[in-house]
Amino acid sequence: TLHCGITRKTIDQIRKHKRKMNIVSRGGSLVFAWMCMTGQENPFYEYFDEILDICREYDVTISLGDACRPGCLADATDVCQIEELVRLGELTKRAWAKDVQVMVEGPGHVPMDQIAANMKVQQTICQGAPFYVLGPLVTDIAPGYDHITAAIGGAIAAMNGAAFLCYVTPAEHLALPNLEDVKQGIIASKIAAHAADIAKGVRGAREIDDKMGDARRALDWEAQWACALDPETAKAIRADRSPEHDDTCSMCGKFCAVRSMNKALNGEHIDIL
Repeated sequence: TLHCGITRKTIDQIRKHKRKMNIVSRGGSLVFAWMCMTGQENPFYEYFDEILDICREYDVTISLGDACRPGCLADATDVCQIEELVRLGELTKRAWAKDVQVMVEGPGHVPMDQIAANMKVQQTICQGAPFYVLGPLVTDIAPGYDHITAAIGGAIAAMNGAAFLCYVTPAEHLALPNLEDVKQGIIASKIAAHAADIAKGVRGAREIDDKMGDARRALDWEAQWACALDPETAKAIRADRSPEHDDTCSMCGKFCAVRSMNKALNGEHIDIL
């Protein structure tokens, strides 16, 4: 990842427009600080053509980092973010002209009603270059649950053209994630991506969901585990609250609608008492 899109013009924009969170990109903040301290232009932007020559020689794909991605909802789709995106579109064209592949990094924290527009603007400005998004998170008030806020935004972003989702863990904004945080973040991101594939009509995306529907109708628990994104967790929950009868779960017991319908359609006695 190279933060090429932040320039000395950005310094004036940050100071003038009074963002709530300023810059939350680590790389972006370091480049910003370096420019403030030295008075010089961002070297990744100034010497971009030389960088492209190196990348072409060694077959390197550049991730164009968004130093000005919004770090809170108040900063979403503001002049700093969009102006940098315009510059990343320029750099995308320059990279392609030198036979160097790029992908473009996206936001960030974005209200749900702005996500689709962000995807369309990027696709236009960057001419369809692969766009990957950090969530985006659709609310700022859920520390400990940001894998969920990111999955909501990620599903909307992917449905509207994002090429790649960067997963977010429950530890986001709080701590270095542990193994369980990473698992939760990846599962949530996979759910978002899969939901978007279904919504976009990607060929074969819904096949596993239809298999799950068949397995649930038949109350075939082993077949359900085979379809599940996280079968270990699903098995553990059922085992922890085991039902009295294997053809039900402990939610409804003998009042299980699926069980009753199967028996009714087969002409069997329904023993709910």
